[in-house]
Amino acid sequence: MAISQTTEKSNEPIIELQGIDKVFGKVTALQDISFKLFPGEVHCLLGDNGAGKSTLIKILSGVHRPTRGEFRFLNGPVELDSPRQALDLGIATVFQDLAMLPLMSITRNFFLGREPKKTFGPIKVFDSASAEKTTTEELRKIGIRLREVAIARAVYFGAKVLILDEPTSALGVKEAAVVLKYVVQSKAKGIGVIFITHNVHHAWAVGDTFTVLNRGRSYGTFRKADTHRENLLQMMAGGEELDELAVELDLIAKRDSGPMSELEHRVAEDLEAKDN
Repeated sequence: MAISQTTEKSNEPIIELQGIDKVFGKVTALQDISFKLFPGEVHCLLGDNGAGKSTLIKILSGVHRPTRGEFRFLNGPVELDSPRQALDLGIATVFQDLAMLPLMSITRNFFLGREPKKTFGPIKVFDSASAEKTTTEELRKIGIRLREVAIARAVYFGAKVLILDEPTSALGVKEAAVVLKYVVQSKAKGIGVIFITHNVHHAWAVGDTFTVLNRGRSYGTFRKADTHRENLLQMMAGGEELDELAVELDLIAKRDSGPMSELEHRVAEDLEAKDN
């Protein structure tokens, strides 16, 4: 069953969304979205293409401001004006493109915007030795070298919330397993993880709670113990719409299963004559 918004927890939520709407002109991208994220929790946002996941990510990361509703961080209302403000609060987002600059080294990417400096009199320069050492150590901890640099960077800089946008997209089984392992490690550090994906199987492997989006609306938030993968899949795919489609297909099958029409008989006779 869906979780009430008064879910009993021994700790306070890091993030709480209350009745969030986002409207672009005449298009309503999100409508009445509410959920809570707690420390040390993996909260999965599920939805197929067009469900509203991307818009919600941009609100959580400070790219967009909601049209209506309240965004609360550590029990206080916030109005994020930029991704930098979100990052300063401890909300780190790893977008699907990894927020990486391909022409820069892994070390430069790791410290992008937060470069360690060493001073020579009035001059400050990039401390490459220190940066290289830190990057190597942090990547060694998770046993990876490239794709998860952005995740390691967010944790190293003290993220309280880690938002992952389709982090296992287009990865093989082994690579996806590494990402999921790091999600669990982040949870163990007390970080609240928002895991956005359309892959229910990956979400189910690491998730504690699940919010399902469909066409900008929420089907509710569910504890893992109170639902199952098949239920989540059905909601993602449209639920009642799929049931209606099944009825329509059944009616079509019954209609087309009757005797052949006169035209169909003529076509069959022509094909038989050609074969002979």
